[in-house]
Amino acid sequence: MQLTDPKGRMHTITLEVDKQFHTHKGILDHNALIGGPDAVTVAIGTTTYLALRPLMPDYVLSMPRGAQVVYPKDSANIVGMADIFPGAHVVEAGVGSGALSLSLLRAVGEGGRLSSYERRADFAEIAQRNVERFFGGPHPAWTITVGSLQEELVDSDVDRVVLDMLAPWECLDVVSRALRPGGVLCCYVATTTQLSRTVEGMREHGTFTEPESWETMLRGWHVEGLAVRPQHRMVGHTGFLCTTRRLADGVEPPPRRRRPSKGMYGENVAETGEVVAADAEQPKEPFRPNLP
Repeated sequence: MQLTDPKGRMHTITLEVDKQFHTHKGILDHNALIGGPDAVTVAIGTTTYLALRPLMPDYVLSMPRGAQVVYPKDSANIVGMADIFPGAHVVEAGVGSGALSLSLLRAVGEGGRLSSYERRADFAEIAQRNVERFFGGPHPAWTITVGSLQEELVDSDVDRVVLDMLAPWECLDVVSRALRPGGVLCCYVATTTQLSRTVEGMREHGTFTEPESWETMLRGWHVEGLAVRPQHRMVGHTGFLCTTRRLADGVEPPPRRRRPSKGMYGENVAETGEVVAADAEQPKEPFRPNLP
């Protein structure tokens, strides 16, 4: 349950028979809530708390962490923009604390399959505890493997791949082999340098469509009577998302129509978009008299 006081401070507790929750305001017997309805108020000392079952975003932000969690705004983007659907086979690499795994499991359902890979055993253990605590036990659609995606992934005909790791461009070969034609690859990275290397790696690989990249910023609003204004605090930059789709074998990606800006790649670019050496002789502009 999630207990919220009048100032908006929250406490998340797991109800157990004959247990108690202690605060500086007083003591709450768990038995007072067990078996009762959801969304009620309880008194602890002289303070009234609102008691609700926590939503998944609430649980994610309050659960024990090994690594930084994927924020709910980004998880929602991944589920929506990567089109994670019930019954899908999804591969996830970089489990962290299990925040994204929760959203992916909700999306694929018990009839789907989520194969997660995590290099660090301690992170995998924390993620497993968090997931099982939220669902009340092991989820039938989830398997978690401790090890590198590049070494451990043997699945094929995968519907979706989600990478939350330091260097996703290093996994493009194994991801390309695993994804079915039309399948979606979604990468979550923290810095512009990572984003650039990931996108250029997808373009150079030759088996993916033109990537799309974005970030999401979430700003709440204070609404009280006529006092309607943005909140002073917001969830700003947390990471970049990038998606692309697997092409069928033997299909070449269509040529890009956008002309790169001069100096974008550290070298000169010809009018056709072809990269040429900086010391190569450039075509001269034809003489155009300045006629009135």
